[in-house]
Amino acid sequence: MKQTPEHVEKRETIIIDHMPPEVTAMLQALYSRDPRTVHTHFERIETKGAGGFMKTYYVGYGHKSIGDCGTTTLFIEQVSMLCAKGVQHWALYNGQEASTRYLDFSNRMIVDPMGTTESKSIQDEWMKLYEKVLNFLIDHFKKVYPIQDDENEKVYDKTINAKAFDIARGFLPAGMTTMVSWHTNLRQASDHLKVLRHHPSGEVKEVAEDMTSGLKDKYPNSFIHKTYPAEEEYIEMCRQEIEYSDENFNLVGPVVNYDDNLKRHKLRKYKKLLDERPAKAELPQELRNCGDIDMRFLIDFGSFRDIQRQRSMVYMMPLLTMRHGFHPWYLNQLPEYFRNEIVWDMGKLKTQIENLDCNDVDRQYYIGMGFQVALEVTCNLPSLTYIAELRSGQTVHPTLRPIAQEFGRIFKELLPDAAIHIDNDPDKWSLDRGKQDIVEKT
Repeated sequence: MKQTPEHVEKRETIIIDHMPPEVTAMLQALYSRDPRTVHTHFERIETKGAGGFMKTYYVGYGHKSIGDCGTTTLFIEQVSMLCAKGVQHWALYNGQEASTRYLDFSNRMIVDPMGTTESKSIQDEWMKLYEKVLNFLIDHFKKVYPIQDDENEKVYDKTINAKAFDIARGFLPAGMTTMVSWHTNLRQASDHLKVLRHHPSGEVKEVAEDMTSGLKDKYPNSFIHKTYPAEEEYIEMCRQEIEYSDENFNLVGPVVNYDDNLKRHKLRKYKKLLDERPAKAELPQELRNCGDIDMRFLIDFGSFRDIQRQRSMVYMMPLLTMRHGFHPWYLNQLPEYFRNEIVWDMGKLKTQIENLDCNDVDRQYYIGMGFQVALEVTCNLPSLTYIAELRSGQTVHPTLRPIAQEFGRIFKELLPDAAIHIDNDPDKWSLDRGKQDIVEKT
């Protein structure tokens, strides 16, 4: 691409998405020190190659902002649900994860940090329960919700399976492996990994080291950051102190306690924007400066994994224990005779888990995802309305929907005249779940 007068003089939008991330970042950085068009730099890339182009430059000023301009994607496979949450515990996280609501996890590997006969036995027993519940429910739901003449059989089967997965996932141990992707820019990767390398979980530490090593090999010009012993010691201290939270809110059921520090004098200026907002429209992000709402509630670990995807909220990572109980919704979906059998099996498992000789961080790997955690979150108004409206829909997991509906109730208590578009209808049978899929075009 040779430079021409037209390239210099006319307004132009140039889309570049075929260059390595480091090169793309450097092309952007050169705008701050070189006023020539990017077409000029393409000539040098064609001559020197991408690697040669990078070696041409020495960045003589703080280069973190340059790392913001190059992106990469990591695919992290066969890590525990707990490790995936560690990677995703980052306000700027973008990525995807294998869904326990749509996939059968029967034959997947489980991370067992203790590696003892007792620990493996516990995880094996959870998997027997998972398969037992799943197989029972698929047959059970086909009798309760028989296929209708006008219904697509494939969509019907997917819906039945999804409904069964929603319940059976509560019996998966949190050590169950998953697949997670992380799309990030080079700066954020470095900043987040610097913290993850000091995580209390041995698995998370190892995965963080693997990712750091891989990125250094792939992008040697970007991952050249110095480490400072005093800073590393401080990060280690912080992670040990605040990585996990296990509060006792004394709550029962889908109850959300809250307090707020909203700035009413500012909100009065935006009354029209609040009161006349239509469905599907989001509040302007400028309203984030009108204050926050702190909310505390119990939620099963499975649905915590769902709500954690809302990056706009600030939260402490909850420690998974058994002291807040198993969410009753999972068991209430089972016929009484079958439920009693499952509860008996779970009682024996709970005793075995309590008797494990390990710390609380490792004990999480042996606890079913239907057990509840104590979660405290802080949301601004745009965040609160977005989560409440998105997560109150019919296709949302039934243990998360009531929490989102509570968010809507809190919004109305705080701002009675403001618009909030919540789905408060009871859960109902629908094939919509079976249509929420990714399928290959034929």
